[in-house]
Amino acid sequence: MAEKQKQKQNAIQRFLRETISEIRRVSWPTREEATYLTILVLVTMIGVGALLAAVEALSLLVLNNLLLR
Repeated sequence: MAEKQKQKQNAIQRFLRETISEIRRVSWPTREEATYLTILVLVTMIGVGALLAAVEALSLLVLNNLLLR
């Protein structure tokens, strides 16, 4: 039983060591890049939201005209 717990502990320690090693290799964006990309994502989300709202309004208009005739 002690051997099994020791293997678990070693596996957890190995996982943490490897995770920290991978995080150090990551190429993190600069503050300016992160800001630019965040703004780009927000603008894209707003644009897609507006497009979906327009499609919904148009489809609602068409369906109301077809069903209420």
